[in-house]
Amino acid sequence: MTSETSRLVAGFDDLDRDWLRGRGSVKWHRPGPDVLPAWVADMDFPIPPAVVTALHDAADRRDLGYPDWPHGSPLRTAFARRMTERYGWAATAERVREQTDLIQCLQLILHLATSEGDAVAIQTPNYPPFLATLETMGRRAVPIPMKDTDEGWRMDFAALDAAVRHAACKVLVLVNPHNPTGRVLTRQELEEVAAIARRHDLLVVSDEIHAELTYAPHQHIPFASLSSDAAQRTVTLTSATKAFNLAAIRCAVTHYGPDRLLALRDAQPPDLYGTVSPLGVVATEAAWRDGDAWQRDLLTVLDRNRRRLSEVLRALMPRLRHHPPEATYLAWIDTRPLDLDEPPTERVLKAGNVLLDGGTPFGPGADAFLRVNFATSQAVLEDILTGLTRALADGAGQ
Repeated sequence: MTSETSRLVAGFDDLDRDWLRGRGSVKWHRPGPDVLPAWVADMDFPIPPAVVTALHDAADRRDLGYPDWPHGSPLRTAFARRMTERYGWAATAERVREQTDLIQCLQLILHLATSEGDAVAIQTPNYPPFLATLETMGRRAVPIPMKDTDEGWRMDFAALDAAVRHAACKVLVLVNPHNPTGRVLTRQELEEVAAIARRHDLLVVSDEIHAELTYAPHQHIPFASLSSDAAQRTVTLTSATKAFNLAAIRCAVTHYGPDRLLALRDAQPPDLYGTVSPLGVVATEAAWRDGDAWQRDLLTVLDRNRRRLSEVLRALMPRLRHHPPEATYLAWIDTRPLDLDEPPTERVLKAGNVLLDGGTPFGPGADAFLRVNFATSQAVLEDILTGLTRALADGAGQ
């Protein structure tokens, strides 16, 4: 590690475990004092100083009255500006609406655009609350399994085309960058998806919340930026919460491409689906406006951590199957070669004192998979990896 890299990561590696456990957030609080958490997708790092300053300034003004937003919050313009600056996508501020989080965004879109029994295509494995939403809302999930290849995780476009046609899907939920595999779709791959969406007249709900956590040389491309057709059939969901560690601010945005869907949304009672807090808007604006330097340092740390995790797995657990993620701070690990006699999450918790996510909530075929959150300090990560490898060593025959 260079001296410059050491300088960058110092603030991210200086994490006191008593402080982590004492914060009261679910990640560290729920597992108990003897278990290391690497499960729920929160980072362990303190939030960006720019966000802290903005929230303090808001509190110091002692003004938490009703905001004067006759035409929507400032996030509409902030989102459009960020999409232009980051990705060259001329998103339209007037098509942006605020919600409290991405799950609510998805549920609202499904409520407005589909009916009970309608088929919705979705990549699997996938973020468990998305899959649970489809079940709870009575939408028929059509799994599109990601393929594990020697080059990494890939979408099966022939399977997508056939499944959408056979099930008469109305919607495709596209998660890119993908949670949990960390895959970032290339422009050519996205254009394949766009061609299928056009052929079958699909509404595309594009979850792009992990876009800003993409590692070079990979590049995120907003799906709606591909073409005028893609723009008109795509609803884009995002938030600053993942890229700046702000889950509790409860603030997200939806960019509506289809005119009819936006009109349906605006015809709803204005407060039926809740409104965002002014403090959530303040935090998001500050992150997008002044948080880029912090985020660059963050990506240096996350890149180091994903490489370290892969290095340890290759050296100590070579039978495990794993592809370093191209984005996110989540690693997706296949334990099927170990032929374990119990779910791997249970094995790692009991024998390694490490709490991980994984298994059936991520969809069909995910039973033997683990999802590891590596957004933590170097010292905590080493202890997580020690517990993980110790717990799985017997299954690996080592």
